[in-house]
Amino acid sequence: MSDWNASIIEEFHANAGKVGGPFEGHDLLLLTTTGAKSGLPRTSPVAFIRDQDRVVIIASKAGAPTSPDWYHNLRANPEVSVEIGTETHKATATPITEGPERDRLYAAMVEVMPGFAEYEQKTDRVIPVVSLALED
Repeated sequence: MSDWNASIIEEFHANAGKVGGPFEGHDLLLLTTTGAKSGLPRTSPVAFIRDQDRVVIIASKAGAPTSPDWYHNLRANPEVSVEIGTETHKATATPITEGPERDRLYAAMVEVMPGFAEYEQKTDRVIPVVSLALED
């Protein structure tokens, strides 16, 4: 895990899910996936929005030409763990890679965090949206 991610995760845990920097004032969760190759747990801080009864995240990798590692992991193993604030939930991840639903959810993230519009402009790939169905 990168030092940057480690410091965000540490800050998240120390402040009941609140962090500063680029995430200040925005919703952030910790997504734990199972490594597609290693089988080991991997935790990543990810911005999110809510859409009715689900949580939505974006596999942007800041507009890089490839998706983030966590996206590849959840494609291989869609059962994930999600920390929001002080609560941890099991969840099932469902990628949404095309169509009006993907476009609507991506636009909803852009409304909350306009930087996501830049990510789309920086890459030729269609950035996947992921729906997380939380279990109680």
